Amino acid sequence: MKGVILAAGKGSRLYPVTRVVAKPLLPLANRMTMAYAFDQLKACGITEIAIVVGENEPEMRATLGDGAASGVQLSFVRQPEPLGLAHAVSFCKDFVDGDSFVLYLGDAIYGQSLAPIVQSFKDEPCANLNLVKEVEDPRRFGVANVVDGRIVKLVEKPQNPESNLAMAGMYVFGPQIWSVFADLKPSARGEYEITDAIQMLIDRGEVVRAGVYEGEWFDTGTLPSFLETSRFLAGSVAKIGEGATVEAEVGEYVVIGDGATVHATKLENCVILPGAHVETSGEICGSLLGGEIRTEGDLVDMIRHGDLTE
Repeated sequence: MKGVILAAGKGSRLYPVTRVVAKPLLPLANRMTMAYAFDQLKACGITEIAIVVGENEPEMRATLGDGAASGVQLSFVRQPEPLGLAHAVSFCKDFVDGDSFVLYLGDAIYGQSLAPIVQSFKDEPCANLNLVKEVEDPRRFGVANVVDGRIVKLVEKPQNPESNLAMAGMYVFGPQIWSVFADLKPSARGEYEITDAIQMLIDRGEVVRAGVYEGEWFDTGTLPSFLETSRFLAGSVAKIGEGATVEAEVGEYVVIGDGATVHATKLENCVILPGAHVETSGEICGSLLGGEIRTEGDLVDMIRHGDLTE
């Protein structure tokens, strides 16, 4: 079995930081986001991994290399334009080469191992097994209607959901998935949706199953969710990187990267990127900061990057 990680997105909801640091490389609890994906796939016995990249390809290649430092064997697949998850997967056929594969969204973080879900696919093979999780408001997600463990219908962001089981960012596919791409049409938003591809498998009579996940699940794509994930991974005690200098009262949920310098009155619920130099006369709270920042007053609930350059 192989792994495919989707990491081609621009990370626009975290601009301006992600204009200069690719979102999958941003540090969470002083480890790059991609490292958590590698950990999950390795726990599933998967070390051959393709990363789908876009405009971030040069930075991703330069940082990750062949994957040996992370205990994996990496290939890079270019998605030429951002036309949806199914569109991204379609470029991985040669890499997968007839195997089953795990599709993993690069900005997802899980609090529990996904190995039992993947093992259930191995024990009872099917065309597709999808990670699903009960959520309070399924209208924000792709929603799975499940009968006796089989998914019978998928609806993307329904206004009146028939189920509270959200598609939770990890999928296991057999080779049957490649047969649907030739007939897949763009959705109303102009993208080739993975939920539409899976629905085509269902409509063609293939077995599509649900793997219910009960642990913590985070999407790191926005500032609030990024900071929430950081709090979960780092805990309430501050994590201060090697060589960092901090002149401030340090409160809860603070992560400071290697070599950073921070001068402030107080820090709380914030992430300072490695090598950053931040000076302010006030407090820093609810922020993701990097580069050179000098300002007066509080830095609260914002993303700043100062003069950070490549």
